[in-house]
Amino acid sequence: MLELDKLVTLIHSTLADAIDIEWLVKLIEYVLIGVGFLALYAVLALILILLERKICAYFQCRLGPTRVGPWGLIQPIADMVKILLKEIIKIDKTDWILFKVAPFIVIMGSFCTFGALQFGKGICGVDFNVGLFYMIAISSLGVIGILLAGWASNNKYTLIGAMRSGAQLVSYELSAGIALLTMVVLSGSLQLSEIIEGQAKAWYIFQAPLPAFIAFIIYLIAGHAETNRGPFDLPEAESELTAGYHTEYSGIQFGFFYLAEYLNMFIIAGIATMVFLGGYQPFQINAEWAEGFNNIMAYIPTWAWFFGKVFGLILLSLWVRWTFPRLRIDQLLKLEWKILMPISLLNLLLMSVWVLIF
Repeated sequence: MLELDKLVTLIHSTLADAIDIEWLVKLIEYVLIGVGFLALYAVLALILILLERKICAYFQCRLGPTRVGPWGLIQPIADMVKILLKEIIKIDKTDWILFKVAPFIVIMGSFCTFGALQFGKGICGVDFNVGLFYMIAISSLGVIGILLAGWASNNKYTLIGAMRSGAQLVSYELSAGIALLTMVVLSGSLQLSEIIEGQAKAWYIFQAPLPAFIAFIIYLIAGHAETNRGPFDLPEAESELTAGYHTEYSGIQFGFFYLAEYLNMFIIAGIATMVFLGGYQPFQINAEWAEGFNNIMAYIPTWAWFFGKVFGLILLSLWVRWTFPRLRIDQLLKLEWKILMPISLLNLLLMSVWVLIF
């Protein structure tokens, strides 16, 4: 199997031989890991931007980007260069400090969550014993940045967008958290590596089919709402609020919001993959006659399993976005508080009973 263990060992031994100071070796390794994750973060954002534009075009019977590079493959890179070169316009009568800090808070919460994903066996930034709790907590930083952006812009449209986003994120985080807590009851651990290893023989969605499937559907709906994407894109509804909470941003500051939005979509799909679909674990059939099939599945690299599942869920998310019309704010909150929340609580009870019995 193609893993990074040999490469990591080689880098560590090379640094240890060249530098006698242990703490300096660790510092260099931490910097290299951070740079690697930053590069992966940026590359995935470019891939997701191109993927959405192509899928959007397919749904609308268009071609999508075709001019820059073969089949338009270099279009996201051209867009990135354009954003980097654009002027950052200073808006009058804004709270300039909060205005500048807000994009960094949004991108920081997204990147810190991204670093806790288990991309493959042994391929992760951090693996806390409360990893799932950490991801839920640190991902909540984004709403603070959005509220600050809306308030500091001194614009009625940005303020309304920020208020909508705050209400939406705080509401749907509850259902998403309860859905994940339901799977913690089944796994008995908050550590992501242990949750994934517990699915070596069967993914959790198959170990407790009824409560796990209900939790999976609730998490997908709530997670999609947390990314502020259609039909839950009320915080930045173009027909009503121009661009919502980031209306007054330009250049790289707008780029941070744009980048975080796409990577949050990847993070939501990544968490769903780890908790419900076995993470980097291959698909296995627990039967003697399927031994050959299981060996073939195990031969596929673990990182390929993870990214394959994640991009499958992302395609589902894009399908939903370009299929359903935008909800009203009262419909959005009614869906959470009157439908998803009661079902989530009942499903948590159902999972507890399921674990006690089976």
